[in-house]
Amino acid sequence: MKTTSTLIRTSMLAAPLAMAAGMASAGGMAEPVIAPAPAPAPVMAPAPVRMGSDWTGFYAGGQIGYGQLDSDALADDTDGLTYGVHAGYLYDLGTIVLGAELDVDGTEIEDDAADIALDSVARAKLRVGYDAGVWMPYLTAGVARATTSGALDETDDGSFAGLGLDYQVSNNIRVGGEVLQHQFDDFGGAADIDATTASARVSFSF
Repeated sequence: MKTTSTLIRTSMLAAPLAMAAGMASAGGMAEPVIAPAPAPAPVMAPAPVRMGSDWTGFYAGGQIGYGQLDSDALADDTDGLTYGVHAGYLYDLGTIVLGAELDVDGTEIEDDAADIALDSVARAKLRVGYDAGVWMPYLTAGVARATTSGALDETDDGSFAGLGLDYQVSNNIRVGGEVLQHQFDDFGGAADIDATTASARVSFSF
């Protein structure tokens, strides 16, 4: 009887130990595994963005506009159509744009009363512009050569200065406008002539 009581007590103690061992082997008593936090992604500095457009390169195109002459030897309404071609080169320094250009205009400007017609004006220009992105306002000045026919059949030189504005439609196409004031002192030994021209321009860069 005593032996039986001993076996019962042993069984009662062994049962909880066996259950605890089973839970431990099944992972119930295992310590929780903490996964490492992901490393933060490196922060990349944004690439610098250039605010301006590069105006450097050769270009050529055409222009059409209006011109008016002012002289004591001419009537007050001596004006008419102008049309021509131009070609030049620009160098973009980052903010300032420097360049040179040659252009020539034919005209329909004629004073019937004095029988004087302005046949053409050719110019050699220096240009200084400001790189404002796709816009470029600029100043220009240089020398001009005018040719007249009729009662005053002469070719003579003078000077001019003016301002303009170019806009980049695309990488290869530019449009703009230009206003120039010309001065021809003692043109052909006959008269002082001032001329104002305003033109719309289209240029192709390459």
